[in-house]
Parts: sequence; structure tokens; C-alpha cells
Amino acid sequence: MSPVKTAPAALTAGDAALRTQYLTEVLALLYPEPCRTDGTPGPLVAEYLVVPSLHRPRLLVPMLSPTVAAAAVRRYAEPQSRIARLKRDAVVAAVHTRAAGLLFRDRIRVTGPVSAGIDGYLSDSLRRDLAMSIHIGPARANRKPVLQLLSPDGDTFAFGKLGTGPLTRSLVKAETAALTALAGSGLTKLTVPRVLHAGTWRTMQVLVQSALPVWLPRAPLTPRRLTAAMVDIAGCCGITTGPLTGSGYWHELRARLAAVADRPEGSGLAAAVDVLAAHSGETALRYGAWHGDWAPWNMANLADTLLVWDWERFATGVPLGFDAIHHELQRRIQSTGDARAAVEATVHRADELLAPFGVAPVAREITALLYLVDLAVRYLTDKQAEAGARLGVLGTWLLPVLIRRVEEL
Repeated sequence: MSPVKTAPAALTAGDAALRTQYLTEVLALLYPEPCRTDGTPGPLVAEYLVVPSLHRPRLLVPMLSPTVAAAAVRRYAEPQSRIARLKRDAVVAAVHTRAAGLLFRDRIRVTGPVSAGIDGYLSDSLRRDLAMSIHIGPARANRKPVLQLLSPDGDTFAFGKLGTGPLTRSLVKAETAALTALAGSGLTKLTVPRVLHAGTWRTMQVLVQSALPVWLPRAPLTPRRLTAAMVDIAGCCGITTGPLTGSGYWHELRARLAAVADRPEGSGLAAAVDVLAAHSGETALRYGAWHGDWAPWNMANLADTLLVWDWERFATGVPLGFDAIHHELQRRIQSTGDARAAVEATVHRADELLAPFGVAPVAREITALLYLVDLAVRYLTDKQAEAGARLGVLGTWLLPVLIRRVEEL
């Protein structure tokens, strides 16, 4: 498993500055006093190569050995393009042949007592020796330290997530609960990680999950296989039926919406929801589970199974088919870069996307619009715009389409 999203090929100056700031914050969290990362002499706890540089950090690579360093780069993320894959392979070759110093000159030496850092905590909790790479992601409200855990011989055996603030702590707890529930749900169409350790360290929520074997040979993913896996999840905790405004989902959605009513985009969203209620409140929907962020970068298809990770948004009791709508939207945004057009095209395909979930024809467009409301509420709740997320300002892409489509009902 690789729960890390590949960064864009080029970073803006603003994003680079935010990553540099975030790197400093992450190091202070993972190696608090009495550990030092400023070059102070002392017992060596860990040494990292900064890729590509301290001014544009994306990955901290452990320098335990060339084998471990190469494995850390090779398996830290899933490249989403041929060019990204070639760049990754070039870095792998450089660190494996000890030529990394010619390309990447910045290193971080951590000194101090081993027991004071996250390495010591994880090694003790998992009862094994390990090395660790650290992903420095782009600005997002739900950004959190993601750690790749490797054995001394370079085997990636786990990934760790650390919840450091109120939002990310709740997300790490939610993913822990989701993976625990899914372990006994009898899924047959996909494979999910196992929880290896969950707990707290200092003020942080910790989840360590098994690494899914994304490095195995891939097989073409057919729409039929993808849909079957989504249907498998949809029914894994049971399915219920009932009118929209009488459902637990609707009451929870309204409560979430009320919590963001004072946000600049909250009033327009609330008005759209009122129209939905008036037009379709008595429409019968089917409710089940969804992954919550089923996107191309959160899965890998093998010959015998579909690997799916990043379960922190998993929820039950939602309208069936949300995963199919979400995946279609994210796929289109990724491939075209035009988020507003992606929303339009996704809603247009609602009939085709939702039919396999047993959604009645009369409920398909309503389900797609409810998904857009749900996603918008998530963005507002998480304060994605304030965090600098690329699509954080909903008024530039999602809300105009949602409001117009609702008014046309």
C-alpha cells in the first residue's frame, strides 16, 4: 500500500514555501526536545536525504543503506504519469548507486536519545527494527505526517499516519475504526490494509497499517471490476431504504451544514439544500457505505484483486453510489484540470454511474447532487480554502454547477 499522493511535476513558489515551513513543523513533532535537527553534535538518531531540496522538500529518505534508500523512494508514492515514473526511477537509481549526493545535497541529521523520537516509539510498539521515510505533502487542511516504514533490508512493511491537530486526529481515529470494521465485513472484491498498531504518542493519534503490495505487476482495471468493488463496499454494513428527508443521513447532513452556515459560501449551499428538500424530500433512496475518497490515486489493480487504501472518510448510511460519483469527478479533474467542467460531466453521467447500485432512475440525479452538497460541506468544514488547497474555493468550480442544476430540477 502507498497512501501518498504524487505531487505535481512543478511546485509554485508559494507551495514550496509552505512545504519548507511544514517540514520544520514535522521535524519538531517527530523529533521533539531533547532531539536536535540543527546540526548539534550528539548520538545519531537518524539521517535523511531531502528530495529534491530543503527549499522544495517532498520526501525525506532514510540513509541507513543504499538498499533502504532506494526502496523508500521506489515505494513512497504511486506516480500518476509516465514522466513522474521516469523521474522517480532516476532518483531510485541515484540513491542506490550512492550518486544521490551529486543530485541532492541537503541532508538532515537527527541527534539525541533514540527513545525521544517517533522511530523509538514505533520500533517499541511494533517490536521490530525499522527505518522510516517521511512524506512532505502539499497544503491541505487534512495534511498529516505520513511515514513509510521499512525493514533494515529494504522491505516496506507498513505505513504510519499521525493526527496532529483536531481535524487530522479525528481522521486518523476514523480510519482506524474503518479498517477495524472492514476486517470482519467479508469483502470479496477488494483488499484493504490491516491495522498493525493504533494508539497515541505525545499529543498525536497514531495509526500503523500494513503495506498493500502495490509494487506487484498491474492488470488493466475494467469499469466492471471497479463497480463491483464499489458495490461490495456499499453493502458491507447493510442497506436500508427510505425517503430522503426522513433519513438519518439527511439529518446528519443538515447538522453539518448548520455548522458552516456562517461561512461565505454557506448561505448559497443552504439555499440549494432547501430546494432539494422541497423538490425531492419524499424520494426514496437506498443507503449503505462508501469509501469516502475513492480516487485513482487511492487504489491499484492486480490480477487477482483491487487494492484500496486511505479509508479515513469511510462512512455508513449514505446514499448508494456516492463512491462512483466521487471517483468519476476526481478522475476527470485529474485528467483535464478543469474542475468546473468535471462537475458538469460527472452529473451528466449520473444515470450510467448509479444504475449498477440499484438506484432508481428518478433518484439518480438527486443522488449526484447530494454528493456535491456532501463534498462542499466537507470542504467548508475542513477549511480547505484557508489551508491553501488548490480547489478550496468552492465558488470557482463546484457551487455554480450545483446551484444551477438544483434550480433546474
